[in-house]
Amino acid sequence: MSAEIRRTPLYQEHVSAGAKLVAFAGWEMPIHYGSIRSEHLAVRAHAGIFDVSHMGQILTRGPGALACLQHLSSNDVSRLGDGAAQYSLLCRPDGGVLDDLFSYRLSATEFLTVTNAANHAADLAWFRAHGLNADVEIVDAAEDYAMLAVQGPAARRLVAGLGDGPLPERFQIRPGRVAGVEMLIAGTGYTGEDGVELLLAPADAPTVWRALLSAGAVPAGLGARDTLRLEACFHLYGNDLSTDRDPISAGLGWAVKEDSGGIGAEANAAIRAAGPSVRFIAFTLTGPGIPRPGNPVIDSDGHPIGTVTSGSFSPSLEQGIGLAYVLADHAAVGTPLTIDVRGAPREAVVASKPLYPKEPADG
Repeated sequence: MSAEIRRTPLYQEHVSAGAKLVAFAGWEMPIHYGSIRSEHLAVRAHAGIFDVSHMGQILTRGPGALACLQHLSSNDVSRLGDGAAQYSLLCRPDGGVLDDLFSYRLSATEFLTVTNAANHAADLAWFRAHGLNADVEIVDAAEDYAMLAVQGPAARRLVAGLGDGPLPERFQIRPGRVAGVEMLIAGTGYTGEDGVELLLAPADAPTVWRALLSAGAVPAGLGARDTLRLEACFHLYGNDLSTDRDPISAGLGWAVKEDSGGIGAEANAAIRAAGPSVRFIAFTLTGPGIPRPGNPVIDSDGHPIGTVTSGSFSPSLEQGIGLAYVLADHAAVGTPLTIDVRGAPREAVVASKPLYPKEPADG
């Protein structure tokens, strides 16, 4: 095992469950425990539990914490009340996306930001270099937390059954206890289903993991997490977002509040005013085939018009689906496309987002 590969506090739980482990963003992570499809469908029908302890955390605290995050974020952090969560982009001055983030306001002077695993070190350095550091402390909190995501129509019921009180609503966070363990409970997720994310001390993670499995949650790996987020049309950094893409073209203009003055605000305002030359679309194949990142997108006249950024077979829809950037005049829902899948033309159509709508919770 290379010294650079890290393991989460749940590594032994994954081994005991028979997980197939793979290297991901510097971590040894479970890709599945037997079947990506069965884990995916279990989350859609009931509840799954994901180890997402590879994600990073940054604590921004002090009298200047709000001003610091307002300067760094594409969104308007001042709109957050205590206990609220917000999605935003970390942008360069030219609008290029460095990462997408969730920030939680723990109090008037303390915010917790969750970063993508592969970007954590760079994000932390960016926070410290560009974060208006007067009256603010920026702390690398990644070693302080393990993180579990419990997702699916029954997820809240299962967690509440092990908890000490009402769970936070969507886009809210509060301290609580689950299986007797103190933690932060957040009403967020990455699957398109209802559920919560649990941030807790690493040493306590196995206890909570086992309690949730005993309550009926199914262990799910990164493979199902990817197909679930793809059906929900959630962006994956490194595929659908990068420094070469701006949030307006990426369809994330709702998370960009130029008036708040964050880094990249002027560039994003100009792109919004002019209209992006490319747009981020979802599509479904109308016949056989499985699209993959990098596949060319071709119009009805055979001209190249874009590139697939994410693609897979959808276990819920039972067809090939994907996300792509295409020229703006080919982005309307219903537009026919051809995806070049390793030299084989596959017919497709621009589809509405999300590709799979969330089902009502069962409790």
